[in-house]
Amino acid sequence: MNDPSTYWLTFTNIALGVVTLLAVAVVFVGVAQEIAGRCRKQAAMQKLDTEVADLVHSYPGEHTFQVPELGVTMADGGEPVKPEPPARGIRR
Repeated sequence: MNDPSTYWLTFTNIALGVVTLLAVAVVFVGVAQEIAGRCRKQAAMQKLDTEVADLVHSYPGEHTFQVPELGVTMADGGEPVKPEPPARGIRR
C-alpha cells in the first residue's frame, strides 16, 4: 500500500463501488415506487368498477335514467322496445 499508484487504484475502486451501490439503490427505489403506484392504481380502478356496477344496477330499466325534472327518459330517445315472444319452432 506504500506504492502511490496502488493507493489511487484502491481509492478509485472504492469510489466506483460506492457509486455503483448508489445507482443500484436508486433503480431499486424507482422500481419499488412503480410497482406500488401500479398496485394503488389497480385498487382504485377496482373500487371505481364496483361503484359503476352499483350505479348501473340501480337503474330501473336497460336504457332509462331517472331525471327529477323530466321524469324517466330514454337514452336512445325512442319508445321502450318490448321483448319478442320466443319462437316455437319451424312449422311446415
